[in-house]
Amino acid sequence: MLMHNPPHPGAIIKELCLDPLGLSVTDAARALGVSSKTLSCIINGNAGISPEMAVRLSIAFDTSSESWVNQQSQYDLWQAEQHRNELNVTRLSAA
Repeated sequence: MLMHNPPHPGAIIKELCLDPLGLSVTDAARALGVSSKTLSCIINGNAGISPEMAVRLSIAFDTSSESWVNQQSQYDLWQAEQHRNELNVTRLSAA
């Protein structure tokens, strides 16, 4: 079952990881081994969390990489479902 309008995982990173620790994007990006621009794009919802980034987040924040990948998947699927009626797809069935 799909979560109703799940937040972008970047919002979760900011609210539950960076803010409580008082970390800036620059400091967090340095700890994650990525550029500030990369992390900023994720936090602002302009980029998704790749499997590699999920592993980085899991190491840095002692979380599971699966949880990050699942959050991204739920977000992506919700976004795609919002455009279901715009897809030009024909239903197939056995004869």
